[in-house]
Amino acid sequence: MSNCFPRGTDLPAQSPLFWVTHKDRYLRQLLIKDIEADTSRSLVVYFADCNVAGAQLDGNDDVYVAELLNACPKGGPVDLLLETNGGLTDATEKICAVLRAATSDLRVIVPRRAKSNGTVIAMCGKTIVMGMESELGPIDPSINGVPVEFVLNAPPGTMSVIDLQVAETARKQTQKLASDLLSTGMLKGTAPDEITALVNKIATRDKYHSHGSVIDASEAASLGLHVTNLGQDDPLWRKVGLLRAMYQVDCANYGYAKIFEGTRVSLVVAAPPAKP
Repeated sequence: MSNCFPRGTDLPAQSPLFWVTHKDRYLRQLLIKDIEADTSRSLVVYFADCNVAGAQLDGNDDVYVAELLNACPKGGPVDLLLETNGGLTDATEKICAVLRAATSDLRVIVPRRAKSNGTVIAMCGKTIVMGMESELGPIDPSINGVPVEFVLNAPPGTMSVIDLQVAETARKQTQKLASDLLSTGMLKGTAPDEITALVNKIATRDKYHSHGSVIDASEAASLGLHVTNLGQDDPLWRKVGLLRAMYQVDCANYGYAKIFEGTRVSLVVAAPPAKP
């Protein structure tokens, strides 16, 4: 990679002030094009600033993801660069459905973290591309910030019947979604009891006692997930790392909670205003 990335000899087609105003987006999209040229795959990005409250998977995200995918060649191979702390399971189901409808050849690239329901989205892919700093996480759901495992295992009489039913339903929803994705995609042909065992490990507190537990590339592979583990000097991984750094800095500089981006589409969600 040139030390002068992305310098060229041609001037931008846009007017100078317009180009300079949007230069950070243009630079990101140039790098996306370079990565696509290396992989012969479309690259779309869902980047959430994990340090921003409210930058969670929500019911609006599927519209943005669909915009990105509609700009890709129909049915072609797609890479999804994903960074998120997770969020609503209903929203995750819809995003997974959109991804599955758009392509049968999906890879999910996790340069740093795809936690909670972000891990569920990663299961949409045929493989998860990871490196030294990448992490997935347990997918056990919470209700109002309380892990359902705590609700279901609370001393008798301390939780209402409604709370127990909500907790049980939430856990079943997450486990079913993860199992369906794996059995029809990444782990198609694997014995159902093996998939159930894998999902139970990451959807309860029996193996991982914290929702923030780190599942790195080797751990993910040992669980049975299909992982492509790239080294720090891998040319693709270096470009992915540079692209991710651009999103991290640009979100902080411009007050973005999320960026959805491809070579032809760029959509941002502003971070909520700070509370006084």
